[in-house]
Amino acid sequence: MTHEKPSFSLSFFAILISVCLLLSLNGIQFSGISEHFNPINNSVEAAQRASDRSTTDSSNKNNTHSLVAEGKASYYADQFHGRRTANGETFNTHKLTAAHPSLPFGTWVKVTNLNNGKDVVVRINDRGPFVKGRIIDLSTDAAKEIGIMKSGTVRVKLETLKSGFSASITG
Repeated sequence: MTHEKPSFSLSFFAILISVCLLLSLNGIQFSGISEHFNPINNSVEAAQRASDRSTTDSSNKNNTHSLVAEGKASYYADQFHGRRTANGETFNTHKLTAAHPSLPFGTWVKVTNLNNGKDVVVRINDRGPFVKGRIIDLSTDAAKEIGIMKSGTVRVKLETLKSGFSASITG
């Protein structure tokens, strides 16, 4: 009696392990994957959860924030809605995203309005601002969250969320 080699099952498991490894390297976790499969399409919801968690996490001993800078923030005009961002996405004024001159694309940043204490968590997906003295350009919905629509600009504090935190909010 001869035994056939289980080549199909080994190939299947090798592909499955490769896919799992790629997903985990991109920050996608398997718990709750059906709820938040694509973090880019669900960035508003993910950023809201990040904002909710950041309030509680910032009081913990293991702070999940790193101060980046303080300076002026502005927001994108609606005329940019639908255009391509520097990372190739289509800009959507209703998603919680932002442009920063040097932070890596995909970085989650907590932006706090220093005048009223309101904060929002945004994902960096574009380059800018290109106006001297400004450190970040927010999407319209992000600007509304922290209350800068009337003034157009406001002094803010930027804090990056550590990579472990961003992976935990997307999965």
